[in-house]
Amino acid sequence: MCGIVGYIGPKEVVPVIIEGLRRLEYRGYDSAGIAVSGAAPSTDASGVMQLRRAPGKLRNLETVLHDNPVTGTYGIGHTRWATHGRPTEENAHPHRDCTGSLVVVHNGIVENYLALKKELTAAGHRFVTETDTEIIAHLIEEQIKQAPGIHLEEAVRRAVKHLTGAFAIGVLSANEPDKLVAARFGPPAIIGIGDGEYFLASDVPGILHHTRNIHFLADGELAILTREGVTLTDFDGKPLPLKTQRITWDPIQAEKAGYKHFMLKEINEQPRAIRDTTLGRISLDTGKVFLEKLDLSADEIRNASQITIAACGTSWHAGLAGKFMIERLARLPVEVDYASEYRYRDPIADPRAIGLLITQSGETADTLAAQAELIAKGSKTLAICNVVGAAITRKAAGTITTNAGPEIGVASTKAFTGQLTALFLLGLHLGQVRGTLTDAESLHLVNELSRIPGKLEMMLNLPAAPQSVVPVPVPDRRSQSRLSLTAQCEELARVFHTANDFLFLGRGIHYPIALEGALKLKEISYIHAEGYPAGEMKHGPNALIDETLPVVCIATKDASDPASVLKYEKTLSNIQEVTARSGRVIAIATEGDTEIGQLVEHTIYIPPAPELLLPLLEVVPLQLLAYHIAVRRGCDVDQPRNLAKSVTVE
Repeated sequence: MCGIVGYIGPKEVVPVIIEGLRRLEYRGYDSAGIAVSGAAPSTDASGVMQLRRAPGKLRNLETVLHDNPVTGTYGIGHTRWATHGRPTEENAHPHRDCTGSLVVVHNGIVENYLALKKELTAAGHRFVTETDTEIIAHLIEEQIKQAPGIHLEEAVRRAVKHLTGAFAIGVLSANEPDKLVAARFGPPAIIGIGDGEYFLASDVPGILHHTRNIHFLADGELAILTREGVTLTDFDGKPLPLKTQRITWDPIQAEKAGYKHFMLKEINEQPRAIRDTTLGRISLDTGKVFLEKLDLSADEIRNASQITIAACGTSWHAGLAGKFMIERLARLPVEVDYASEYRYRDPIADPRAIGLLITQSGETADTLAAQAELIAKGSKTLAICNVVGAAITRKAAGTITTNAGPEIGVASTKAFTGQLTALFLLGLHLGQVRGTLTDAESLHLVNELSRIPGKLEMMLNLPAAPQSVVPVPVPDRRSQSRLSLTAQCEELARVFHTANDFLFLGRGIHYPIALEGALKLKEISYIHAEGYPAGEMKHGPNALIDETLPVVCIATKDASDPASVLKYEKTLSNIQEVTARSGRVIAIATEGDTEIGQLVEHTIYIPPAPELLLPLLEVVPLQLLAYHIAVRRGCDVDQPRNLAKSVTVE
């Protein structure tokens, strides 16, 4: 995720852009840059756009600008979260074409950049960075070379048709002064209309202090900003009307991007969060997993005695699911502890054990204390964290960032699925190093992981990412509910929002998801809810069941996995125990399962997936169910009582 701010108008451009980037710095951490033109000495005699770039935080760019200033009345800036290429000055945006007169900033990923780079290199283009974004600058340059005299916007239209992936781009050319071209397919981009000045940004907070008149650029739209105003077309050049909205939100509300609550926004961001967590870490050709920031040798992985996971709350549930993933994929024992309990049980020292800390913020006091205890006992520690440079990552031997982006809702959603994704990648990596996975198994699982975002987009009725690498089959819904997932959860909320208690059941890797579903409900709706292993029903919880108790059963299966089918059959028996006692069952089931619908009152179907990846799909309806119940009960969804996003005290 990256921050973009562009400006055309009468003001000095650098302060406008830097101020906007500062408000968007949460969207990018590792480098920043700015390109400026419109007044000397912003361009030299040859018309080369002047750039200033710096690795690291935005303040580093400000230092560069202080030492070597530029001036102008139009320009564009960028803060970056690296996807391709190390966080260096060379790899920072904006990126240039061969002439240096054309620059591009980009948020997203060009999936076919290697093929394009090969073609452009053959055509004589010279590349100087490790990024996919530089491809776009050269691709636009190539369109101009092939059709001399075309305007910048036409060159951009022709170029984007060659791109596979997701992108929000801003383009400037010193040869066409006072013009900024923007295009979007995937990541957000907005146009701001001020009084004789015009803005481009990746999110509203970046320009809200200048204008509240905003056009939200839609997928397939291209905008041309000049001093005369803003013109909008589609990618074929067909004119489109500007749909300006007056933003009345304050800056923190503006970040909701039109959603009623941050939680709902973040639920819908999960496909993107999973994509970004896998980005650059898997090969769809070989099945290999690349975790370059783990300071563990192959011998240390092979000789490890166990993995010790410590985490809190939702992250602990992710750790429990990770136990099933790692043990099955890498055949390595896993212990999962509450971080708040770990150091107080006087754990046994084992220098061959690898400690794994899971935390959204990287600042959770209990988890930091567990990390210190693990290090004191002689263990190397790894971290799974959503915040680059957080405290826990500075002490860890290696980190897997979840790349979910800032999560503002207190009840974690996209950070959780990011953690599950990171744990699955870690399990694959450990299994590949330890030799417990064949190449064919790795390739199959990596490709199945790449399909998960598309399946989630289908479940959430979101626009699919353009030209996905792996096509997602459309399931046959003829015998299943025609209601959308959201509509189903809204209807269930209407029926059950007055309940005083809920029970959530699951077996195997689905048990942690039952725990997470119960936690989401109690966090934001204040309904008492418990998660249980389905097999434990007869050992106590059966006493609670009557006609007033909703019971959510996770009853999915991987039809190609005999162990998964066996657990499913056992879960059906547990469901029958509940219905025999008049319990009201809501089942989460796999599409194509017609048997379960005959047994329960309500069924929510999810797409099929391998057993270890089903949790990434199962948890979404549980999140939406909790959300809609909380909304119907009039609760503060984003800021539930007595809770905070990051717990920084023990």
